This record gives sequence, structure tokens and C-alpha cells, in this order.
Amino acid sequence: MQRTGRINQPSYRIIVTEHARSPKTGNFVEQVGTYNPESKQRNLKEDRIQYWMSVGAQPSITVHNMLVSLNLLKAKKKNALPKKTVAKPAPTEASGKEVPAEAKEEAPTAEEKAAEAQA
Repeated sequence: MQRTGRINQPSYRIIVTEHARSPKTGNFVEQVGTYNPESKQRNLKEDRIQYWMSVGAQPSITVHNMLVSLNLLKAKKKNALPKKTVAKPAPTEASGKEVPAEAKEEAPTAEEKAAEAQA
């Protein structure tokens, strides 16, 4: 999908491009449709999409989901959003798990302080 349109008024071209090229460069092989997200209007050249997919073109996840919803592609929709990662809590002694010796920072006891003072 190649974004066109003004600021806050997006519209997209559905294009065929080589995988090494970015859609932003404008160097695409063929334009096979348009999509307006505000009005949800889609204009697709179904025969050209079928042709490009028959010769090995792979649609992006968003275009794949669009083709599935229009029944041009017989497959399941893919998740386009990244998976959530939850930060693991730092291990503590109270959790019951053993904490590595480097992670333990104990204050010296009174006996240790006295021994250091005498030395």
C-alpha cells in the first residue's frame, strides 16, 4: 500500500512492487487498486491481483486481510498488530525463587563491621 493524500486525509494505492523496494519511492511495477479508509471504498483490479499472485507475488498483511474480506483469497486473516510483551518482574527472595549471589546486596552486619575496624 502506498499512502497518498493530504495530512489527516489519507488514501492508499494498492501497488505491486519488488520486495527490495519501498512503496514510498514511487518505483512500482503496477497499480492494482485504491483504498480510501474514511469512506471504506475499495477499487481493485481483481484479474490483475489474481495474475500477480499466480506468478508468486505476496501481499502485505493488511492487503491480505483486505483480499480475504472481499473473498478474493481463500485463507484466514492474519494478525497485523505486534504481540504484546510483558516485562518480567525482578526476582526477589520473597518470591521463593533462588536469587543469584551477585544480585544479593546485603548490608554488613555489626560483627563484620567490628572485624573490619580491627583489621
